[in-house]
Amino acid sequence: MLFPLLLCLLAFIAPLARSCIYHDYCVVGAGPSGLQMGYFLESKGRDYVVFERSNSAGSFYETYPRHRKLISINKRHTGQVNPEFNLRHDWNSLLSHDPDLLVTKYSKEMFPHADVLVKYLKDYQRKLGINVQFNTSVQHIQPVDNSSAPDGHLYRMEDQRGQCYECRTLVVATGIATPNIPDMKGMELAHGYENMSLNTDDYEGKTVLILGRGNTAFEIATSLYGSTNYIHMIARSRARLSWSTHYVGDLRAVNNELLDTYQLKSLDAVLETDLDDLALIKRGDKIYFSYKDEDFLPTRFDNSALRDPYDIVIRALGFKFDDTIFNNTRITRGKHRASKYPAINHNYESVDNSGMFYAGTASHSLDFRKSAGGFIHGFRYTARALHKLLEWRYEGVPWPSVTVDRTDLSNLIVKRLNEASGNYQMFQMLGDIAIFSKDGQSAQYIEEFPIHLLHELTQRTGIPASEVLVIVMEYGKNFSGPGNDIFRSDRAVGEPYEAHESNFLHPVLYYYSSLPTESMMKSRGAKDTLPRPDALHHIVEDFTAFWMSQHSHILPLRRFLENIASTDLRSFFSSSCFEAAMKFPEVPDSCGRGYMEGRGLLGTPELHRTAIKYGLSNII
Repeated sequence: MLFPLLLCLLAFIAPLARSCIYHDYCVVGAGPSGLQMGYFLESKGRDYVVFERSNSAGSFYETYPRHRKLISINKRHTGQVNPEFNLRHDWNSLLSHDPDLLVTKYSKEMFPHADVLVKYLKDYQRKLGINVQFNTSVQHIQPVDNSSAPDGHLYRMEDQRGQCYECRTLVVATGIATPNIPDMKGMELAHGYENMSLNTDDYEGKTVLILGRGNTAFEIATSLYGSTNYIHMIARSRARLSWSTHYVGDLRAVNNELLDTYQLKSLDAVLETDLDDLALIKRGDKIYFSYKDEDFLPTRFDNSALRDPYDIVIRALGFKFDDTIFNNTRITRGKHRASKYPAINHNYESVDNSGMFYAGTASHSLDFRKSAGGFIHGFRYTARALHKLLEWRYEGVPWPSVTVDRTDLSNLIVKRLNEASGNYQMFQMLGDIAIFSKDGQSAQYIEEFPIHLLHELTQRTGIPASEVLVIVMEYGKNFSGPGNDIFRSDRAVGEPYEAHESNFLHPVLYYYSSLPTESMMKSRGAKDTLPRPDALHHIVEDFTAFWMSQHSHILPLRRFLENIASTDLRSFFSSSCFEAAMKFPEVPDSCGRGYMEGRGLLGTPELHRTAIKYGLSNII
């Protein structure tokens, strides 16, 4: 009898006695963003682990979207061979050095089946050797008070087996996968998007109400409206079409068939009201809407849009961040509509916990309804930016850069404008920065930096900076919006002098003779990308988003760069440089004055003899 008791006691205390397994970096979640972070950490040979609670990578997509059609575009042909440019139009692939690890190689469909993405993510993890520890459900995450720990912080957690883990740097890449269920009376009568029947026969001849107005709600409607009597859709806010808002999280055209049957009065309909004021009540086998403080919808409202009962109610109100993996750890939420995301700083670090960072959809509070950071084609770049920030902070590796002569800067800018995908997708959030040397003759160029950290550029990159040029992509300030007519006849401009009135995505250059201060960053206008610069240049929008026309794009850019440099940046043939050297005390920078002086060709008898030889003595 004593022996079994001892075994039970040992089984109980064994997990408590286990020592913690340490890694420098712990990434929680092996979805797209966790794998993307894992790839960068693996490529640098860092001490890391990616925890995944299921037995495979990308398990979220084994269930979602429920009707299995992705809405991120899979454009296989662009007419270009540049792989960086092609990523502008491939919204499902992650970044890697393997040219075969692209979703465009896995499916010919413009909107692939979700199973394609599942297979791709599994291959991505396996082929790149990303260190994922499967079947590990991390829980009880908490900071440890340890001043002797690296960088002053340490995180401890355990798995479902009681094994303890510690890490200096925690990256949470769990996405937002917890269904959003409001505190509405009678909500238990509704089927959830996460568990609704996918058999259209179950809806045959039924009257259906869908709670929600996002892509998931319209995804459901698209799959059912050929089977139902009619579908009503209700939510607090109006339908926001992505082509109007230029935010890919709003309703995409691939899902919006119900808007046709509503506007053409074919029984289906959408309406707006606050669900907090309503309740669901069952009478027999029918479900009615009522005000929450009444037992039944008053009969005096005989023309109410909600007067008729429904056979089935489906809840499709989106998802929110799951903070149950934390153990009494403060997790502040984003403000207002971004409250479903954790609140983070612009370096992707928790506002509450130093050393805790967010990657992927969980980091979307920074650009919610602004840019693409909540989606693969956006967060693959923010994950790369986060990794570069971590490399400098923890490993002492400066942000990667190239140094170019000021005379060559325009060529590099034009190249980046016409091929870079990170700035293109994360418009108004990531940007290239040219950091000018003290003598102004060269610039150190860095790519895809989080521009809202501009005032902290040096401490975030390890590169001394004062005079800078910031290159970003922007839409017009008053163009996008759910009620705006973005198809109006005067929606676009084409002349360089109208560039500042460009509505569609276009490059904008901000020049600062010294870095803006923190107060300047905080006090900028709500629609301002950056504080007021010393000089500003818009490059006029282009119908095909190629900014390489000599007169419309490149010449105005060069004139702007010449203005801020107070020098001629044109390129000259050697004969023109020679003639300028004899006519004027100064030559254009592109002629290489230092080169000519180094060979004693300026203001010397040798110069006179050379001039006479070529018959140019009359201008000496």
